[in-house]
Amino acid sequence: MAQGKRCFGDGVGKEFYAHYHDTEWAKPCHDDTKLFEMLCLEGAQAGLSWETILKKREGYRTVFHGFNPETVANMRDEELEIILTNPAVVRNRLKIFSVRQNAHIFLSLQKEFGSFDAYLWAFVDNAPVINTWTSFAQVPASTQESDALSKDLKKRGMKFIGSTIIYAFMQAVGMVNDHLMHCPCRASF
Repeated sequence: MAQGKRCFGDGVGKEFYAHYHDTEWAKPCHDDTKLFEMLCLEGAQAGLSWETILKKREGYRTVFHGFNPETVANMRDEELEIILTNPAVVRNRLKIFSVRQNAHIFLSLQKEFGSFDAYLWAFVDNAPVINTWTSFAQVPASTQESDALSKDLKKRGMKFIGSTIIYAFMQAVGMVNDHLMHCPCRASF
């Protein structure tokens, strides 16, 4: 990474967070399985820190079959109940069961639009929104685009997709580039 201070992830014990910042956050993603994973993880993060979820990411990948939306949509209640006993994930019943429900909606969106990617990126006119913030105090918690996407997903039946969660998701998958102006990763995507 070039000289400069990261937006986040510096410090002892934060190497995993720095890696996420440097290689993934704000990088445009067009892979439907990866988009489904990030949507699920952002929903799991509601009320918690993103660091907590990143530390449990491999656990989520394991219990939700690599976030294969078809497999997740076919998970039985019994399998979801077993997940609730697994310390490798956040054991919240509503969040765990929402992953299966959201998989059903995700699959219907793929069918309707040809891909989830096509549906999703239309909310930003198929190009990342590139902001010019100099501090995180300037970064909004939500925008008109996240409001619109959240509202549409809610109308279709998805859960844990409020506008703030959706804005964090948009940042994570590169629909929005909120790397601060001083960040060395800003131009790398």
